[in-house]
Amino acid sequence: MTLQFMTEILNTESNKQTELINLEVENKRTISVYTKSINQINEDLIFIGREGTDKFLYIACNKEADFKKDFNKIEDNYFEDFVLTKCLMSTRNRKLLQAKLLFLNPSLIGLRDSFGFGDRIGLANAPHIKSLDGFQFLPVLAQQSIRELTRTHRTPDDVMDAAVWAVLQEGYKGIWGADADHLKTYDDIDLMANAGYTMFTFDPSEFVDNSADSTDMDKIDQKLTMIDWEGLKATQQTLLPLYLRDSIDLENGISIPCNSDLVKRAFVKYGNAIAHIYRLYCHLSTEHAEKQYEIEISVDETESVTTPFEHFFFANELKRLGVEFVSLAPHFIGRFEKGIDYIGDLDEFKSVYQKHVAIINYFGTYKISLHSGSDKFSAYAVIGGINNAVTHVKTAGTSYLEALRVVASTKPKTFRSILDFSTEIYEDQKKTYHVSASVENIKQGSEYSDSELVELFRDNDVRQILHVAFGKVLTDKTEDGNYLFKNEIIDCLKQNEGLHYEFIKNHFVNHLKPFIQ
Repeated sequence: MTLQFMTEILNTESNKQTELINLEVENKRTISVYTKSINQINEDLIFIGREGTDKFLYIACNKEADFKKDFNKIEDNYFEDFVLTKCLMSTRNRKLLQAKLLFLNPSLIGLRDSFGFGDRIGLANAPHIKSLDGFQFLPVLAQQSIRELTRTHRTPDDVMDAAVWAVLQEGYKGIWGADADHLKTYDDIDLMANAGYTMFTFDPSEFVDNSADSTDMDKIDQKLTMIDWEGLKATQQTLLPLYLRDSIDLENGISIPCNSDLVKRAFVKYGNAIAHIYRLYCHLSTEHAEKQYEIEISVDETESVTTPFEHFFFANELKRLGVEFVSLAPHFIGRFEKGIDYIGDLDEFKSVYQKHVAIINYFGTYKISLHSGSDKFSAYAVIGGINNAVTHVKTAGTSYLEALRVVASTKPKTFRSILDFSTEIYEDQKKTYHVSASVENIKQGSEYSDSELVELFRDNDVRQILHVAFGKVLTDKTEDGNYLFKNEIIDCLKQNEGLHYEFIKNHFVNHLKPFIQ
């Protein structure tokens, strides 16, 4: 076999239309080549291939070429005029390819509709990309919070590796982002910036005073003296008068009431959070000034709703301080619980959401971000019916649930054990999540038939119990040091890749459809 002959085989039109083609190599080995991953760099060829259920990077180049010299390699296979090098899909090799193929690098998404795909296992990004076919949303693929990294024992590079290899495998040449989610400290920022992330989601929730909504005004006046006015680069006397007016007038006749009490409560509730965001912004913009980045602000993981006035106040204060951000995630009215549909009055949600959109359009410099966005199908339909509602949707655990649905479909015995284990630890694991599931509604795994196990993924209690237990399911080990479930789950997904991809793709197509109206 010559290099030209192999290149012609891999690049024929008929083979390009096929997801996988088999390439016969010496010693009766067969490599299943992901055809969309094939790229030619000068005279050299690279692609992702699978042997059994394991994937590798392959480089085909002339025997004298130095293209492959820096790559972590497993072995060389020599042919007539070229060598086929089998390489690890490692962080080092990923970075080497990113320097040669620019589409493998995350970039800024800006004020366009975007969709954040959390991938807690690292095998879901390819079908995430597939699900976007025909939709205008741009993907954020490498997305993981510090909390999720801690719970899954993954590193920022692990998450970036999974995203980049999926981009290569799917031949995706479009814009995609990498979100360093829920950052709270300078160290968080440094960790993710040094790993090449481009979107930085600041989470100031620990500095939000949720009691401001109900505290009496005498106590509010006392609390105003404890605001970090130095951090806000102003004083109470200079800032409060800026907001004293009868109303804030927006587009389409929408106006937001405004009075002294609302202004004072907003400063008590969010003043210290804004000062903290400003500190994080200054750190990122000075310590990592050479990097490209865009910023999201998240106040969704708080105990109280962000009212339209508070949204306006929050954005206006950030603008006054010179903080440039691309998206803001308020805490919306209703309940955005993990892994299930929106709970609340949809007419009321629409009315309030329209005011949030009007505020966005007033400033014109950022978009709304919908956190805990997994499976909020009824809310998507509302948003899809609102004009000019540019949106970022952020999901995480729903892809993990689809992975477990593959396990339930193909290895019911394993899934029964996962279900029982998750139920046992639910009360402890739910502490940092907005969920309402009750373990009393769940039977032992052995009490469900195989077909009933798959149907459980329609049950809200089961979805949330599985959702919040992911960290320990993926990291707990037996006394002899073996993983309880992780390896079995990963092996199952690799062995049933087609089914896994089908489940994920269809699931996210259902997420995206409601936005098209």
